[in-house]
Amino acid sequence: MRYGTLKVFSGSSHQAFVNSICANLGISPGGREIVKFSNENIMVRILDNVRGDDVFVVQTTFTPVNENILEMLIMIDALKHASAGRVTAVLPYFPYARSDKKDQPRISIAARLMADLLEAAGADRILTMNLHSPQIQGFFRMPSDQLIGAPVIVDYLRHKNLKNAVLVAGDVGEIKDVAGYANRLDLQIAIIDKRRYGNDERPKAKHIIGDVEGKDCILVDDEIASGRTMLEALDFLIARGAASVSCAAIHPVLTGDAVQRLTESAMREVVVGDTIPVEHKRTDKMKVLTMAPRFAEAIKRIHLGQSISELFKK
Repeated sequence: MRYGTLKVFSGSSHQAFVNSICANLGISPGGREIVKFSNENIMVRILDNVRGDDVFVVQTTFTPVNENILEMLIMIDALKHASAGRVTAVLPYFPYARSDKKDQPRISIAARLMADLLEAAGADRILTMNLHSPQIQGFFRMPSDQLIGAPVIVDYLRHKNLKNAVLVAGDVGEIKDVAGYANRLDLQIAIIDKRRYGNDERPKAKHIIGDVEGKDCILVDDEIASGRTMLEALDFLIARGAASVSCAAIHPVLTGDAVQRLTESAMREVVVGDTIPVEHKRTDKMKVLTMAPRFAEAIKRIHLGQSISELFKK
């Protein structure tokens, strides 16, 4: 089915990212008005005519998280009532992605709930990047595309001296992702056996699989939240003779004082994407790589009915 004009609208969470996407597409962001009343209710008004158009709404998971989620749902609903031909929810960092399973008694699988809410609001399609777990994509009853940010980080790392480098998975759950980096960079990998006790975000590294002595270690993960995983791994690798340690992640969640602790640590470099606003937290030790061109290309391909899988080869 062919839809009308391609239009991209932005929520409040990451306007700079949307501006970059639109610049890559050669269009301007759609006009909208977002009002928060004194009773904290939100109203969204679409200022452009979108009847029959192919509309993409971009909103990432950023403070205030729950308000931004509701804002996106209301914006999707407004677009559907404005007779948009198709509405694609673009979530660079998917909300509640860590709540993807029932691993404790009497808890919610909140990632599935987010999928249900997007569908109920009227989203026809989902576009996101690097879900925390592959099974989340199965939560959607509508077409969904998961972009991979690894090629952007790989392109950056290729320009460095990697003769003495080894890629390190911070835990066994990251093995598959790290293997993807290793295949592209032709590097060896090592794996940290990490144990997490409870919900306190304080993992403990226990063992190492692979050779890190005298090596330049590059820790790879899908996100950096509190930073404790990276810092625990840093100390663990240095204690086992690593020459240096850097880290790379797609999503710079960076909660609390994570940036300060990473900056003051022995971490050589922190490489992150821009799926979450990070400029206000940026330091000299941090390298921010933009994922906007990949989203722009995916949006263009979805609009034209072209293959998204081609992007995985780049």
